Amino acid sequence: MAFSIAKSVERLGERSLARVGNTPLLRLERIGAEFPNVQLLAKAEWYNPGGSVKDRAAYNIVKEGRRSGKFTAEKTLLDSTSGNTGIAYAMIGAARGYRVRLCVPENVTPERKRILKAFGAEVVFTDPMEGSDGAIIKAKAMYAEKPELYFYPDQYNNPGNWRAHYDTAAPEILEQTQGRVTHFVAGLGTSGTFMGVGRRFREAKPAIRLTSVQPDSPLHGLEGLKHMETAIVPGIYDPALADEDLGIGTEEAFDYTRRLAKQGLFVGISSGANLAGALDVARRAQDAVVVVIFCDGGEKYLSERFWDQTGDGPPAGGTR
Repeated sequence: MAFSIAKSVERLGERSLARVGNTPLLRLERIGAEFPNVQLLAKAEWYNPGGSVKDRAAYNIVKEGRRSGKFTAEKTLLDSTSGNTGIAYAMIGAARGYRVRLCVPENVTPERKRILKAFGAEVVFTDPMEGSDGAIIKAKAMYAEKPELYFYPDQYNNPGNWRAHYDTAAPEILEQTQGRVTHFVAGLGTSGTFMGVGRRFREAKPAIRLTSVQPDSPLHGLEGLKHMETAIVPGIYDPALADEDLGIGTEEAFDYTRRLAKQGLFVGISSGANLAGALDVARRAQDAVVVVIFCDGGEKYLSERFWDQTGDGPPAGGTR
């Protein structure tokens, strides 16, 4: 009986991982209402089993690590993360019995810390003032000291990151829009989502407009996003892919995140930033289908103080 139960639990974990991808595409009818000639659509990535777009990259990175033989049974998966990729790694580790050790900035939300603990990951906290860059430096140092102990995929420089989105999210969007997508908007963290989807779109529809979004200053509160000019730039990032890059302010992203919640979409801060960029694009577009990535749900940010602030957000056309 014990053997049967164990096998059942193992299959249950694999069934959960099988749900990575195939997320819905939602029509933002109310928030985009002032642009009658533009269809504004959001890819709802919180429907992934780990709750974020990062499930796609983590699943592909682990799969390729196992396939190549670099991630063997005796090794511990080690990587740096600002939260969502770490949660995805931890979820996969819990489902398959892998050891997972993550370098994480100390100031990530308590919700993310608890989720990582619940999945059984070992967390090494790094200086909050150094942000995600500090976590990157720590993970590299740990791997350099004892490389025999770790499978270190280095999500910021691993081509399996962007390939996951090239192979899954992009084809899904093309199918869901019947190929009618004209504009694509996504934020830059590792840059994997933007690079993967953008490259696939550029091949399928050369005239498509690709807009990347990042914080407008080095000091920001947009967890998961990078200010590329002042941060360690991911090796997988190619700025030449974007037709334009928009800097989004922290307060503007907070405003749109609150506004979405009041319209029934409870999403994270980076989704608010991406929406600000998408509305800027929509304001200048004609007869367009604009697809924006909503990276994760709002549950991981409940402890953030911006929820207590008042206001329904800036005008729908953005501030630029």
